[in-house]
Amino acid sequence: MKLVHQINIAFGVALVLVLSITAVLIHYVLLDHFIGTQKQDMRTMGSYLSANMKEENASTLSVSNATPINIQQLSPAYANIEAIISDDNGNIVPSGTVLEGTTTAANPLIAGMAAVSTPYVKVEGAVTSIKGEPVTGSGLKDLWSGADGRYLVEVSSLPQGKLTLLTPVSKIKEIEQALLIRLLLVFGVGGLLMLLFSLLITRKLIKPLMRLKEELQKVKGRQFSKVKLVKAGGEIGSVAQTVYDMAGELNRFNSAQKQFFQNASHELKSPLMSIAGYAEGIRDGVFEGDSVRKGLDIILSESGRLRNIVTEMTLLAKLDSEEDIYKASPVDLKELILETTERMNPQLVKKGIQLHASYEALEQISVTADRDKLLQALINVMSNAIRHAERNIYIQAVVEKGQIRLIVSDDGKGIPEELLPYLFHRFVKGKDGDSGLGLAIARAIVERCGGWITADNRREGGAQFSFGFPVSG
Repeated sequence: MKLVHQINIAFGVALVLVLSITAVLIHYVLLDHFIGTQKQDMRTMGSYLSANMKEENASTLSVSNATPINIQQLSPAYANIEAIISDDNGNIVPSGTVLEGTTTAANPLIAGMAAVSTPYVKVEGAVTSIKGEPVTGSGLKDLWSGADGRYLVEVSSLPQGKLTLLTPVSKIKEIEQALLIRLLLVFGVGGLLMLLFSLLITRKLIKPLMRLKEELQKVKGRQFSKVKLVKAGGEIGSVAQTVYDMAGELNRFNSAQKQFFQNASHELKSPLMSIAGYAEGIRDGVFEGDSVRKGLDIILSESGRLRNIVTEMTLLAKLDSEEDIYKASPVDLKELILETTERMNPQLVKKGIQLHASYEALEQISVTADRDKLLQALINVMSNAIRHAERNIYIQAVVEKGQIRLIVSDDGKGIPEELLPYLFHRFVKGKDGDSGLGLAIARAIVERCGGWITADNRREGGAQFSFGFPVSG
């Protein structure tokens, strides 16, 4: 199943679950609210009726003056409330019965009633049956005790007995369910809109991933140069940028690998052709006398050159892939520079080049490196400087911000600008270059030491190589 469908299904299930739980909670909250409100209304109605039927001694009035109290004509808020009046003996008082010994005060709940005193109150609108079933004394007691759960009951004391107000729970549930259905419709419409919005958002999020998948398929097919940057935001954008950068690095590595094999075959082919040519000439008697010896010398020279190329290629391969070849330890950099200059001194003397060294800043300072490998890197750079210098080579060392910076420069013609970006690549040679592997080896060794190396041209003329190393703790 596609990721977009998985996300949409997961969101839909979560949405339905949340809305279902919300609906259940709202159902019980609404039901509890309506029941509480109805009980309060019944309590208020009972209080009003009880307060307006206080006993008072007024024997001078007659039954003909009895004031009617019509319970069914009270406020519309109490339309669903039914009343049952019972005397002190628990007997049901039917509608139209006159209760003796009462007085009533002005009350808006009792229609047409003024503030008058009367010993007689005629009760109208009271019920003696509920839903066609007569209410008996035992049934009334069930209502009072709460045994009959079909009704909400409120009991108030009257001077002549008890007033029982009740309302069916089913009426409350009908109101609650009607409101709940409307809320569910609103929730359903809102949930549908949220689902549609989620589909749009998901599609917008998944689309970059689908495009990223296509670009990764290009990487899988080694079509590194055809990989394009997928524009997206957030973490997806970061991943897309990483994939694009990775494809660029792989493309450069692939190109460098192809170039490496081309250059390697060329570098190996030249000495092999010389060796084969002179060997065949000596065998066939083309060379005689001193020419034979000269041919043998060339064969030995080219064999040595071929051996050096193979050795350097092997070293580069090991530096890239093998950890055991590099053995790090604290190295006194000043001592290492002195050894380098001593080894290169014969070449300096032969070419008449003066060495100007300034490395007093390196007193008691060491770096963590493989001593033999780092010595080889310095010798490679010094050899390159001797090959191109006119009269002077400069070595300068400074320590700043926990970094050792070593600069080797010469006063030659400098490095061609078009060659600078590729100077440390394998088999890249300048004028009078040797195998084209020396500077590549130097970079590989320095980077294994945790440092860096760069090349540039001096303003005064000549090339300048800069090394950087972290100071060893």
